[in-house]
Amino acid sequence: MHLTLALAIRFSMQFADVILPLHLRKAYTYAVPPELQGSLFAGQRVVVQFGKSKLYTAIVKRLHDIAPVGYIPKEIISALDSKPIVNPQQLAFWEWIAHYYLCTEGEVMNAALPAGLKLQSETQITFNADEAEQAMNLTEKEYAVLDVLHKHTIMGIDQLAKVTGFKNIQVIVKGLLEKGVVHIHEQIKERYNPKKEILVKLTAEYDDEEALKALFDKLEKRSAAQLEVVMSYIMLSNRYGNKANMVRKAELVKHLPECWAKIKALEKKGVFEIVEVEACYDYNAGAAPLINTLTDWQAEALASVKQQFEEKDVVLLQGITSSGKTELYVKLITETIAQGKQVLFLMPEIALTTQIISRLKKVFGTNIGVYHSRFNESERVEVWNRTLSYDGTPGSGFEILLGARSALFMPFTRLGLVIVDEEHETSFKQYDPAPRYHARDAAIYLASLFNAKTLLGSATPSFESYFNAHNGKFGLTIMNRRFADMPLPVVEVLNLKEARKNKQMHSLFAKPMMDSMAEALVKKEQIILFQNRRGYAPFIECNNCAWVPSCVNCDVSLTYHKGLGLIKCHYCGYSTPPPSQCTACGSNNLRMQGFGTEKIEDELKIFFPEARITRMDLDTTRGKYGHRQIIEAFENGDIDILVGTQMVTKGLDFDNVSLVGILNADSMLNYPDFRAFERGYQLIVQVSGRAGRKNKIGKVVIQTSDPEQFVIQSVLNGKHEAFYQQELQSRHSFHYPPYYKLVEFSVKHKDQDLLNRAADHFAMLLRKGFGNRILGPEYGVIPRINNYYIKKILLKTEREAPTMKVRELIEDCIQAFLAHADYKYVQIICDADPI
Repeated sequence: MHLTLALAIRFSMQFADVILPLHLRKAYTYAVPPELQGSLFAGQRVVVQFGKSKLYTAIVKRLHDIAPVGYIPKEIISALDSKPIVNPQQLAFWEWIAHYYLCTEGEVMNAALPAGLKLQSETQITFNADEAEQAMNLTEKEYAVLDVLHKHTIMGIDQLAKVTGFKNIQVIVKGLLEKGVVHIHEQIKERYNPKKEILVKLTAEYDDEEALKALFDKLEKRSAAQLEVVMSYIMLSNRYGNKANMVRKAELVKHLPECWAKIKALEKKGVFEIVEVEACYDYNAGAAPLINTLTDWQAEALASVKQQFEEKDVVLLQGITSSGKTELYVKLITETIAQGKQVLFLMPEIALTTQIISRLKKVFGTNIGVYHSRFNESERVEVWNRTLSYDGTPGSGFEILLGARSALFMPFTRLGLVIVDEEHETSFKQYDPAPRYHARDAAIYLASLFNAKTLLGSATPSFESYFNAHNGKFGLTIMNRRFADMPLPVVEVLNLKEARKNKQMHSLFAKPMMDSMAEALVKKEQIILFQNRRGYAPFIECNNCAWVPSCVNCDVSLTYHKGLGLIKCHYCGYSTPPPSQCTACGSNNLRMQGFGTEKIEDELKIFFPEARITRMDLDTTRGKYGHRQIIEAFENGDIDILVGTQMVTKGLDFDNVSLVGILNADSMLNYPDFRAFERGYQLIVQVSGRAGRKNKIGKVVIQTSDPEQFVIQSVLNGKHEAFYQQELQSRHSFHYPPYYKLVEFSVKHKDQDLLNRAADHFAMLLRKGFGNRILGPEYGVIPRINNYYIKKILLKTEREAPTMKVRELIEDCIQAFLAHADYKYVQIICDADPI
């Protein structure tokens, strides 16, 4: 090692600062071996040894000729890429996220890179037998690795290195991954096969006009029935109009019921080609798409957005539900990609991607990439590479990328526009693990690195965006008319106290709610029922002594799931069969309290046995295609009543929904959080917007025990502005966002006494730097989760406080705390801008 350092000094050896996927406060420096000098660049992946024996895939952050002080650098083992897979804007973005959200660049790298690009010691590799049989041009070492995997089926990279004796195992595995003969072990099971459809097209031979004319003459003499099929195909494909030459099998059979056997015969003759694709595939992608003409007021809104983009980088588009915000998005996307630039379209939930993808592909064809957490690793790497390969020319890579918050980390090369749809949604916030970023705010910074524009869309903007827009930091465009001037749904508030008093409750439903559902079902209209709690019952209680079964790992009651026959903890996953008697007093008099989506579904089946009822919550959408399966069925009219949690509130557009029911509005509003009214208002307005879209005047029925509550009345009277102004006054008085910025610290340890001392000590350190801006430490709503006791400390800083200075003070406090011998195993989790 000393010889390496001497040679480095003598020959001015190059060094590389790399980002490791670990919790390291700064980049680690390695020596660049002579064979890599001149061919290594920032953003490339390299294999390095960290610690005694572990190998990691790292990203080169910076190349320089300054040897590190205090340690002798190890050499980089090998390079995995011939060119960078992470561009300079991404590296700058990672650095900003690590600084602002109080984490490390290694944690950001872990969140950003697909697992398929992080070949670490623990990565599990599996043998792909189907592809291995067809494999060509494998090296001797690749054959040796395959031979080992064939015997063991699945192995970690460390194990592979030991068994084969190859030091550069990551490079070999990378080659095998690219050739498709191995893949990273997948955890997600695809329980649902995507809906397929069969398309018919003319073969290349008969796509020529002369050849087609000759075919007509031939069939006219030999088979009038086959000629009729070809003529029907020509008509349905609109061959001489503006469409491509593909027709769905369903359309052909509907037009000519006995045609399929004849089509198969024509396929054998080489006239037709039959292909199977996913249902959302845009078979007219090759044609010039038709975009809906904007109404006068939509055109004015679009002009307003574009005008404000000339002066401001961020514009808030505040449009009521069904006002046509998506049409404005399409126009702006069209103009952006015409300039050879890319578009990032962020949505809060995977559930939304199904409908939006279908809409956008009808306009933009196959130029759209989709990225979210339900994709397997091969799919994620493919999307990464196709985003990175875009050079401004059509077909070079993805022009449009659509996804949930993780799509923010894609390697854009020419980003021109970022759209954050439903920008108010809490789903844009990452909670665990770090980085605990907010995708809306991070997207604004990402856009600034490319000098791109950001459009925030919502019917119920977050208080932060509303405040920034009304104070001139953001541009503001308001759309307060619905498409086709459809009126807003009628809102009816039902008093549950009165209903119970007058014995007008049918289980969970007041009589007017029952009547409205029955009326909608008679008219063959669809219903959405919203309850923001999954499971059958939130808890079980003893009628005699009020004992409630709780989690053994967390200070929280267990939720009953009837379908599973278990009571479960929604925090750590602990589950057990429901008790038959009270553990405290031995009584068998147990009852279930409250209700969740599962119980609603169960009760509805009793009252409406003929109705087709489906539930949409975390329990029913765990599979990769879970959301899509339910949404497709609802769109196709195969579901009459959809019961769901907040998943059903987020921008879904169904033509036949006439009734939306909110079964317990109070549960959203009576929560000990300064944002409870904001979230409750947004959820109620958003779910109400699902009713009466397209050609139906909708109805919204809200069940509550407090009809005079301010939020309920604001929704009922449509007093959006009054609600915001009153809440802003409250926020200002109590020093909350948007007037102040928050940083929440969670201090965690399994020993409660040690935690108490540690939390007090850390709060004392913080007070030295921030004074009375520190609140706590206090236990949260749930004091213990997964056997860790947790205390919260809250920092409130003025909006104008310099971010750099605040972060430096926090870092100093954390380092001073960790230097204390008693507290080195106490965890401190920092959450900037918690929600």
